[in-house]
Amino acid sequence: MGLVAGGTGFYIWSKLKPMPSGAVKEVTISKGMSANSVSRLLEENGIIRSGVIFGYYLKLKDEGSRFQAGVYELKPGMDNSEIIAKLNGGDTIAAETFRFTIPEGYTLLQIADKLAAEGIVDRNKFLELAESKTAWGDVEAVRSIPESDKLHKRLEGYLFPETYEMKTGSTEQDIILRMLKETDRKLGLLPDGWQDTLEESGRSIHELLTIASLIEREVVVDEERSLVSGVIYNRLKLPMRLQIDATIQYALDVPKQVLTHADLKVDSPYNSYENDGLPPGPIASPSLASIEAALYPAETDYLFYVTKKDGSQTHLFAKTFKEHQRNIEASNNGQ
Repeated sequence: MGLVAGGTGFYIWSKLKPMPSGAVKEVTISKGMSANSVSRLLEENGIIRSGVIFGYYLKLKDEGSRFQAGVYELKPGMDNSEIIAKLNGGDTIAAETFRFTIPEGYTLLQIADKLAAEGIVDRNKFLELAESKTAWGDVEAVRSIPESDKLHKRLEGYLFPETYEMKTGSTEQDIILRMLKETDRKLGLLPDGWQDTLEESGRSIHELLTIASLIEREVVVDEERSLVSGVIYNRLKLPMRLQIDATIQYALDVPKQVLTHADLKVDSPYNSYENDGLPPGPIASPSLASIEAALYPAETDYLFYVTKKDGSQTHLFAKTFKEHQRNIEASNNGQ
């Protein structure tokens, strides 16, 4: 009996001994893998002698439940405690990544063009997926997008402008979903109680992003964002057409240096010179500063603004049309 027990003990001990030292191997532990499955995988890759014995060893040591998924560099010759510590610690190989930056105020078409020019996406596939709800995942913000055939691009304004780092090999759908999730994340950074403020305003997230996109395309200087937001809300209350040039630029798809009177008549639901209220949706991807300004407009009586032509990129604001005309004249004179 003692000989049998001794023989069994020796067998187990021999199977738990480290393998002869060898070359490093890449071993991929998948999410949800059981300890026994990991043990078999380690044996298949020549890291340990016996998956069955190693599995029993893990159970005896109460190990295996904390193994983390990922790609590991393991090599024959490692002892059991080394292997376990590495898998518990998630000491994986750093995945190859790539970076890209989406500037604030970019339209969905500009985003697609930029990513395609950088060799990151197929432009047509990217745009096609942006119209398909199957690519949107479980993102809170997109639930606000209305079912409307007036929308030019359904995800316009929802792909957050930011610098991203993603794993090499990420697909167009991966990129869209990452950018949408960033919008959710950024909304979560707004001041506490922002959702109550939005509800009290009677606006949806879609309308909030629409107003924010108008601010983004109209304002360069941060201090003016809430003022322009106040002008937009004041005009909507009157009601008074917004008459925002950026909506014309969006309706034209290809921005122009100078808009003509004919451009202001363009047949589009986004034309805020010809249509009452807000355009059907955002006209660009707004920054968090513009979203916050759209949520908390300045309390002002201003109804008009005009860009100064002095290179400051600031505006002259007015309460009346007569005052606005004086501001236009002053701006044209470089004041």
